Amino acid sequence: MSRKCEICGKSVHVGNNVSHSNRKTKKVWYPNLQKVKVLQNGKPKKMIVCTTCLKSGKVEKVI
Repeated sequence: MSRKCEICGKSVHVGNNVSHSNRKTKKVWYPNLQKVKVLQNGKPKKMIVCTTCLKSGKVEKVI
């Protein structure tokens, strides 16, 4: 599963964990992605979509 929203393109975000002693280690934040059936061009299709796109109504979920 790719870690990228197929609607908005949201993907992983990389940065540093910074400890109290100011040591830095790599950290990755992942988007909240869901596999859902979506109506696209009038046909149902399985897509990987972030929850922000689902909540905002950018995609229509098939039940």
